[in-house]
Amino acid sequence: MKVAQKIEQARKEKRTWWSFEYFPPRTAQGLQNLVDRIERMRLLGPDFINITWHSGGRTSELTTEMIRFCQETISLETCMHLTCTNMRPEKVDIALTAAKEHGCRNVLALRGDPPAGKEVWEAIEGGFVHGIDLVEHIQKHYGDYFDIAVPGFPEHILLPPEQFQTELKHLKTKIDLGCSLIFTQMFFDVNLFIRWVKAVREAGITVPIVPGVMPIQNWNGFQKATRIANTVIPQHFLDVLEPVKNNDEQVRKLGIKLVADMCRTILNSNLDIHGIHIYTMNLERGTRMLLEELNLVPRIESVKPLPWRQCLTPGRRNETIRPIFWANRTKSYIARTENWDEYPNGRFGDARSPAYGEIDGYGVSLKQTKEEALKIWGSPTEFGTFKAVFRDFCLGKVPSLPWSEQGPSSEMKVIAEKLAQINDLGFLTINSQPAVNGVSSDDKVFGWGPSNGFVYQKAYLEFFVSSELLAVLLPHIEQDVNITYYVINKAGDLRTNTHSEGPNAVTWGVFPGKEIVQPTIVEAISFMAWKDEAYELGQQWANFYDQGSAAGEFVKSFFDTSFLVNVVHNDLRQPDAIFEPFVKAAADYAAQKRVPNGYVNGDAVISNGHAH
Repeated sequence: MKVAQKIEQARKEKRTWWSFEYFPPRTAQGLQNLVDRIERMRLLGPDFINITWHSGGRTSELTTEMIRFCQETISLETCMHLTCTNMRPEKVDIALTAAKEHGCRNVLALRGDPPAGKEVWEAIEGGFVHGIDLVEHIQKHYGDYFDIAVPGFPEHILLPPEQFQTELKHLKTKIDLGCSLIFTQMFFDVNLFIRWVKAVREAGITVPIVPGVMPIQNWNGFQKATRIANTVIPQHFLDVLEPVKNNDEQVRKLGIKLVADMCRTILNSNLDIHGIHIYTMNLERGTRMLLEELNLVPRIESVKPLPWRQCLTPGRRNETIRPIFWANRTKSYIARTENWDEYPNGRFGDARSPAYGEIDGYGVSLKQTKEEALKIWGSPTEFGTFKAVFRDFCLGKVPSLPWSEQGPSSEMKVIAEKLAQINDLGFLTINSQPAVNGVSSDDKVFGWGPSNGFVYQKAYLEFFVSSELLAVLLPHIEQDVNITYYVINKAGDLRTNTHSEGPNAVTWGVFPGKEIVQPTIVEAISFMAWKDEAYELGQQWANFYDQGSAAGEFVKSFFDTSFLVNVVHNDLRQPDAIFEPFVKAAADYAAQKRVPNGYVNGDAVISNGHAH
């Protein structure tokens, strides 16, 4: 959706909206850290984000890559900044074509500052002279595909009247060409901003005005930012902040209150402005504090329109169904399936496609470095310490697993103790979800989709297990007619008790005025495609250890010989029933081994119905 449409939708719904701005960092590690931060800050509920572009296109490739990632993987509507300083039309077209390919429909067209080392702006031969030239170029070559925004400068109100009217005339010309909204430069003087907005409206400009505000993080950063932009600082800001300028915590606390007061004045005015654009400076804490100070709480629907993140790129916008196996590896799923057939009826590709399940050319890699991996997972050489890694992940004591780059989700924490128990019994879980029977779609743990709906999900477990323990488990699973399972080994030999070739919906929602939405499924063909990645991740774990080391050999041997299993309990009215076969199987396994006190080779099992 175009940004102007999002703003209009929020106005009709009489709700406050907010958006964030980020800039490409200078290093690869900085980019990775920023991407992780944007992913976290998505949960703060921005309606869209802006990605900046340095003069001359110095960060063009980074900006384009961030646009792609945010649209495709993080699922945030993105607006790309584009300057024409030192830019040839062909370079502009490369950026616009890439943005269009990634589904980005919003551009902020700027002239830009002079290139580094120059004080005066000069157009290059064959390049653009004014920002309006860039606007005309976009309109001529891309029609109405892009929502074009332009910058606004509230402090222009301080210019001599004749010069200010000239600036207003230039602004109106851009709007008359079809630009649909105005992003303002950062400001701190709210009275000056209000005067400027009124002057803009009197000039006949009616498009939405997006006020740009910056949380004050520390004194030096505040001074530097305002000095670079020649921003007017109201005296009452200085009166509050200067006495505590050497105390960063106090500057942030008091500064954010000042900015929040400014935002409240704007939002409560008669200016018909219902949102704010936050210049985050790539920092998280100040942005979070500002939203909290303003009591701006994200809507479940904006954060989780589906249980998983829906791509905003062309060809995938209508995708509404995914296999559950990639729940914790969104980026991998998107990359893995980009060559599957198109997405008819909102579902992932046709299983008959020759490209289905293809992994060549992509490969599998872990996010962790060797040093990080050894710190997180240690060097297990026997099963007791190995399974403790999986158990402790469920309890939040281990921050990640190869199959889950993030820590336990809020819904996983609901069954954390039960998951820890079955891991202790030898069933090493890598994915799960608890049963949910008609919880409100606004629920903070399980909710997703539009308000006033109800969500449902079946209990699901996915795990690695030894052949011996699997042999004891399956008879207990097959005694429960409500359980379906798939078992596969590294070679791809599949076993199941389901008689249907179709998918098994494990998550669905019922919403007012809509068909039932079933976004998550289990099925054989995609499980077999996932199997290769799941085992390869285990191999990558083993590769962190020195060749021939005891830990490397142990981890590799486990994944070479273990089975990958997924289990669904199809009666969501029995939330704990899925765990019962595991407890019974562990007890039988202990009895078969005839080991006193319920221990098998040093591993805790069930004795007299209790876990040790």
